[in-house]
Amino acid sequence: MDPQQLHKYLDQMKVVEVKLGHVDGIPLIQTTCDMWDKFQNFQAREDDLLIATYPKAGTTWMQEIVDLIMLQGDVEKSMRAPGYVKVPFLDLNPKPMPSGVDAANAMPSPRVLKTHMPIKLVPPSFWEKNCKVIYVARNAKDIMVSYFYFQKLNLRLPDPGTWNEYFSTFLAGDVAWGSWFDHVIDWWKAKEEHRILYVFYEDIIEDPKREIRKIAKFMEQEVSDEVLETIHHHTSFEVMKDNPMANFTTLPPEVFDQSISKFMRKGKVGDWKNHFLVSQNIVFDEEYRKRMEGSGLTFREEL
Repeated sequence: MDPQQLHKYLDQMKVVEVKLGHVDGIPLIQTTCDMWDKFQNFQAREDDLLIATYPKAGTTWMQEIVDLIMLQGDVEKSMRAPGYVKVPFLDLNPKPMPSGVDAANAMPSPRVLKTHMPIKLVPPSFWEKNCKVIYVARNAKDIMVSYFYFQKLNLRLPDPGTWNEYFSTFLAGDVAWGSWFDHVIDWWKAKEEHRILYVFYEDIIEDPKREIRKIAKFMEQEVSDEVLETIHHHTSFEVMKDNPMANFTTLPPEVFDQSISKFMRKGKVGDWKNHFLVSQNIVFDEEYRKRMEGSGLTFREEL
């Protein structure tokens, strides 16, 4: 999509009534439900790379890392378009813009694609073609806080209400793309059957270069120390928050109202401590213990 065409679409975007529908018990944006057959019948290609995440787990971060690995650290080329154009979001049907499926179909190979879908709703062709998937997982408490602010600024998602209301909504899985617990556990189990690299947000925060090397190896890409340094710098939070191709400031306020909250808000581990009441933490930890028991999954809530 050329910049002129993109601006034309963005100018036409207005506030629309936001509704959630359901597919197989999973809450999804209604416009996504409206194109469900098209989504499910999406035809993956063998050289596709799918970035899969629960919302607010570091999706945009991973997109930039992957893009720069493929470009061998060419920052100028990485600035060719906003992230939402470079990496089609298959789940979205953001009229009047083309759906993520249409955008992906129009894209030459090799493609990097994105989804927030729980694994049971991913188009079957990804498994038929044995595609590589990078799954990014982040601790639930930080995601809850980040998702709360994201639903405030993203006018294409339901208003989250108060923090206390949202705490209960999130814990019940009554948010777009469903339960965090089911999402991270089901993708974790699936890595035994498919080519899935399961990456933890907290690990990237702790040692970005180590994780970038791990991602590059999975992508079968060699990166020199110099290229690694470039990718590390360009994908740091401080640089990305000022990068208009990554911080979503190219979207109009009718879609993303960043006067409410910045898309690139904090990028830290442990911000949940500034929001959770002691009583909420007790309730959350009890639910977490019940839901995660026996999963083999461990998350760090602070570093």
